[in-house]
Amino acid sequence: MRLQHLTQSDAVRRLQDNRWPLAAAAIVFVGLAVYGKVSPTLAVVSFLALAGAMLLRKQQIAKAEDLASADIQPTRSEELQSIIESLPDPAVAVDRAEIVVACNEAARALAPALRIGEPFSLAWRTPSLLAAMRTVAESGTSQRLELSDRVPAERWHEVCIARMPPAAPSPERFGILLMVFHDLTPLRRSEEMRADFVANASHELRTPLASLLGFVETLQGKARDDPLARERFLDIMHAQARRMTRLIDDLLSLSRIELKEHVRPDGDVDLLGVVRQVADTMQTLARDRDVEIRAETTGGPVYVRGDRDELIRVFENLVENALKYAASGKRIDVTVATNNSEVGVAVRDYGPGIAPEHLPRLTERFYRVDAVQSRNEGGTGLGLALVKHILNHHGGRLSIASVPGEGATFTAHLPVAREGAPQ
Repeated sequence: MRLQHLTQSDAVRRLQDNRWPLAAAAIVFVGLAVYGKVSPTLAVVSFLALAGAMLLRKQQIAKAEDLASADIQPTRSEELQSIIESLPDPAVAVDRAEIVVACNEAARALAPALRIGEPFSLAWRTPSLLAAMRTVAESGTSQRLELSDRVPAERWHEVCIARMPPAAPSPERFGILLMVFHDLTPLRRSEEMRADFVANASHELRTPLASLLGFVETLQGKARDDPLARERFLDIMHAQARRMTRLIDDLLSLSRIELKEHVRPDGDVDLLGVVRQVADTMQTLARDRDVEIRAETTGGPVYVRGDRDELIRVFENLVENALKYAASGKRIDVTVATNNSEVGVAVRDYGPGIAPEHLPRLTERFYRVDAVQSRNEGGTGLGLALVKHILNHHGGRLSIASVPGEGATFTAHLPVAREGAPQ
């Protein structure tokens, strides 16, 4: 293609170089006719022949330019795609009609519907971004704007939009619009994490700290020489200190998960193996509360894309909640159901159930149906919030169903990566 392009460019140059000799010849013929050196008829014939030659020359130049343009266009497209693929951030190039002409893998991961040769608006429907594109296309002035998405996870991006000039100057050619997306999510989540940690820690730690301070003052005063009171107060102080430790651990875990919630794990985890491990681990606590755990995990492995430790924490929290708040039902069922694209792990208890007005708020931070019972059981109010955010991190979701007096079912839904052969 390169050699062909050079040959056609040389042809164009040579035709253009003949322009002045042809014009000079025309002047000579006219002069000869004026001074009577040739007959007017011969001058007219010569002039017409010259005009035909010039017209033919223009047609040949136009044809050569078209051929050269047809040859060079794929080269430019390939070069543009290569440049955009080398960028670390998501990048998209569109033409005047807002048709995608190039995009990199990072952009396709950000907007899976993005296709070269299709309208950009089919993949990204944000009105503010489309309006900014049209403004840049008309004015030629670069713009920056921030975008936020709430689904499937909250994300923020700064978009830089610039109009690139055409490769060759021409009033008919527009060039391209180049958009580069810079991920602001880690920065925004860090800011929110610091603010939330201060607000939540100051609120939830106030009560145990006040209790500890009161007991210390009592031990320093009237109970200084009372061994029975000292032992009782020390036990309470130890429980309060453990509660603060759990609370801080849960807050830090929640903040870490939220920080990376928008990035999907890339490892394969056998979900049935995770459920079996959790069921075995929780048997001791179940025996202490006189509750039977029935886990139906027969069959071959079912793989999901995920982090094993995080998934273990999800099902430990769900089973532990059932043991703490629904032990009166004496039984917990853990079942796994799969279809072509999703696996659901349901934790079903037979306790008192949950009133309908509480269900929408159960995954909120520090929301408790019964605050006194939760604190007595050592709960921090963050367990279901952790479950929700871990599932969001894995591209899954949590559903809750309950009828008062008939127990509750908490189901974790996760996308299936692949299924193993039945055992």
